[in-house]
Amino acid sequence: MKQTRVIISGGGTGGHIFPAISIANAIRTLRPDAEILFVGAEGRMEMHRVPAAGYKIVGLPIEGFNRKNPLRNIRVLWKVWKCQRMARKIIREFKPDVAVGVGGYASGPTLKTAAQMGIPTLIQEQNSYAGVTNKLLAKSATKICVAYEGMERFFPANKILMTGNPVRQSLTETRLTPAEARKHLGLDPTLPTLLIIGGSLGARTINESVLNSLQLINRTHMQVIWQTGKYYSHHIASTLGRLGKPQNLMVTDFIADMDAAYAAADLVISRAGASSISELCLLGKPCILVPSPNVAEDHQTKNARALSDRNAALFMNDSYASTQLMPLAIQTISDADKLNTLSTNIKQLALPDSAQIIARETLKLIKE
Repeated sequence: MKQTRVIISGGGTGGHIFPAISIANAIRTLRPDAEILFVGAEGRMEMHRVPAAGYKIVGLPIEGFNRKNPLRNIRVLWKVWKCQRMARKIIREFKPDVAVGVGGYASGPTLKTAAQMGIPTLIQEQNSYAGVTNKLLAKSATKICVAYEGMERFFPANKILMTGNPVRQSLTETRLTPAEARKHLGLDPTLPTLLIIGGSLGARTINESVLNSLQLINRTHMQVIWQTGKYYSHHIASTLGRLGKPQNLMVTDFIADMDAAYAAADLVISRAGASSISELCLLGKPCILVPSPNVAEDHQTKNARALSDRNAALFMNDSYASTQLMPLAIQTISDADKLNTLSTNIKQLALPDSAQIIARETLKLIKE
């Protein structure tokens, strides 16, 4: 039997990389001999996260279009042309049977070139509002996997398959109780616990809301796990050195053990990236979503509204968050009925086994 060869392309943030790795793992489970090659963007986090997960990756010198300074896009267009030529060379040498795109800069030239070369392509759109790259790729894609209803607005209906977004497998496999998880993280096993995550790169407004509420946090009967993101960690460390860090505040730039952090949490504050939302749904975690205003087509607001409209999450506008977010979190974490309602409702929106479904569809394209 001929060895299966798959290209997976995309990245830029954890929200694209973790689902991509989950799909790769699921393909390997179904076809252990599969040869999988990732194509990412040079200098982005996939270039070290993917090898850490045990997969080969090649980088393209791609970058996004500059909305603020259109003149710079002359260089971007040249890079796109260059990356398409590089993608052609990669595809010719690797000879994939199928190409999968998960969004992010690199997926554009890779998937476009693969389709031009007659290779079946599958794109995975994680958000409730399709990104520009995927809208352009949809015309030539063989199959489009989505996580929200109503995506016919963006894509041909006959290509769409509702699969949900893959999440990190380890999150669903943890057997830790909340008390055990808190102990494992060096926290008080008996205290209500708030988890604050601003995405893999951090979130300025969410971080400001914590710094503005240090005295408030100090007075509450709860504990806080705060992931600041590497970008903000130095500034936050010096601010806490000046103002004093509350005893019940655990600060880290990156949480390596997300399984334990989620298990420990009674309430989560998060950005509204598709990947984070999928994890929260699957784990049934009550959450306050603070959509990032700095994303294409304001898609995080649309993601968050899809949950808050169903009473499956609380919505906090980024422009009010620096003063109102922590008071809302403190009020919510002490309301057992509210937490229970949010948990029940968000769990109903979960789509489990997404990675396995997408992997099966990917392999099916080869047979077809």
